Amino acid sequence: MSLLSLDVGPGVAALQSWAGPHALALGSNVTVVDKVLPDMLHMVDPHWYQFPPMNPLWHGLLGFVIGVLGFISMTGNGMVIYIFTTTKNLKTPSNLLVVNLAFSDFCMMAAMSPAMVINCYNETWVFGPLACELYGCAGSLFGCASIWSMTMIAFDRYNVIVRGIAAKPMTNNGALLRIAFIWLFCLAWTVAPFFGWNRYVPEGNMTACGTDYLNKDWLSRSYILVYSVFVYFLPLALIVYSYFYIVQAVSAHEKAMREQAKKMNVASLRSSEAANTSAECKLAKVALMTISLWFMAHPRYRAALYKRFPALSCQASPDEAVSVASDSTTVSEKPAA
Repeated sequence: MSLLSLDVGPGVAALQSWAGPHALALGSNVTVVDKVLPDMLHMVDPHWYQFPPMNPLWHGLLGFVIGVLGFISMTGNGMVIYIFTTTKNLKTPSNLLVVNLAFSDFCMMAAMSPAMVINCYNETWVFGPLACELYGCAGSLFGCASIWSMTMIAFDRYNVIVRGIAAKPMTNNGALLRIAFIWLFCLAWTVAPFFGWNRYVPEGNMTACGTDYLNKDWLSRSYILVYSVFVYFLPLALIVYSYFYIVQAVSAHEKAMREQAKKMNVASLRSSEAANTSAECKLAKVALMTISLWFMAHPRYRAALYKRFPALSCQASPDEAVSVASDSTTVSEKPAA
C-alpha cells in the first residue's frame, strides 16, 4: 500500500481543508490589501502590499482579546469615575486628575474597541474613510490625554511629597486648569492631520487606523518627530524625573525615621522595621508601575469601593489596615532633608 493512500484521520484532514485556501493565498499574489474596500485604497500606503493576508484564526483571536480587554477597561474605569465622583471625601483636587485619567482611558476603549472587534471579524476596515480618520484621531486624542494626565499626577505627587510644606497646594481651580490644558493641548496635536500635517490611514492588517508613519515626505515626517517629542518622550521624561525624586525623598525620610527609632531604643522591634521596609517597597513599585496602571487605590478609595461594591473588594486584616494607615501618614509628612 502506498504511503500516499494512508488515512491521516479526520482531525488532520479537517485542518488541511481549513488551511488549504489560506496556504494557497500565501503562495500567490494575494496581499493584506486585497480585502480593503475600494473607497479606502487611496489611503493605503504601498508598503502594505508586500504582506500576505493574516490567518483568519488570528483575526478571530485578536477580535476576542480586544473585546475582552475593552470590556474590562470600560468596566474598571467606569467604576473609578463613579466612585470618585459620588464619594464626598474623594472629591479632592488631586483626585480630579485621577478621574480625568480614568475618563480618557474609558473613552479610548469605548471609541476603539467595538470598531476593532467588528473589523477583526470582517478581516478588514469596513466603516469607510471618514470613520477611519475619526478612529485614528480618537486614539491619538485619548492616548495623549492619558499620558499627560499621568504626567500631571506625577507633578502633583512630586509637589506634595518632595516639596512638602513649602509647596503650594493645588486647588480645584488649579486642577481644572490643568485638565483644560491637557485636552486643548492634545486636541491641537490630533486635529493637525485633518489640515494637511500628516494624515490618518489604515495600517497593519487593515483592521485599524492610525497616524501615517510610513510617508517619506518631510512634512509628514516632521509631524511624527515633533509629535513623538511632545506626546511621548517629554511626558515620559517628566514622569521619570518626578518619581525619581519622590523615591529619593521618601527613602531619605525612612532612613531618618529608622535612625530616630534606634536612638529611642526601638530598633529591635521587627514590626516597625518591616513596616518601614514595606513602605519603601510599595512606593517604589507604585513609582515604577504608574505609567501602566489605570489608577492608584488610596485607603479612602478602597473604603468607598468596598462600600459600593463589597463583592469586588477584599477586606484587609487589622494588621494590614494599621500598616496602610501608617504608610499614608508617612507619605503625607514632609521628608527629612
